[in-house]
Amino acid sequence: MSRIGKNPIPLPEKVAVTLNGLSVTVKGPKGELSRTLPEGVSINQVENSIVVSPTSEKRTSRERHGLCRTLVANMVEGVSKGYSRKLEIIGVGSRAQVKGKTLVVSAGYSHPVEIVPPDGITFSVENNTNVTVSGADKELVGNEAAKIRAIRPPEPYKGKGIKYEGERILRKAGKSGKK
Repeated sequence: MSRIGKNPIPLPEKVAVTLNGLSVTVKGPKGELSRTLPEGVSINQVENSIVVSPTSEKRTSRERHGLCRTLVANMVEGVSKGYSRKLEIIGVGSRAQVKGKTLVVSAGYSHPVEIVPPDGITFSVENNTNVTVSGADKELVGNEAAKIRAIRPPEPYKGKGIKYEGERILRKAGKSGKK
């Protein structure tokens, strides 16, 4: 049995969960998320917690047990607290700004790159170089942050580009000079 999967998921006061077979809907102060879980698990609400259990001892059922518990726990935490991912833009002339809801990034190309956020995602920029992606869905926040980083990934020689906050870039030595 999965060590992660057997832990019950505690529900905060302001979070409401609706279970309909394998479809789960979670409502809270930060929004509403819904997801259909794969076959092989069962989900039940016991008092102020949710319990995910495998339906059989088959390998696929045991594999999905911990995954489904984590997915539901991420949904509960997302609608109660929310998720955010921070990025740093490094380099002369590279900057970002928010126009309406759209994020406009100038990262050394001949044109600015515009990113339109999907529903439930918000962008904010501090000091033209620090971008914060926030929302209730952990998967969506991570995907949008990865799209922004993919505009100009950090290069190993001078470290210029867009990187996650706290990310360590392995640096390379440049060419050695002539003697």
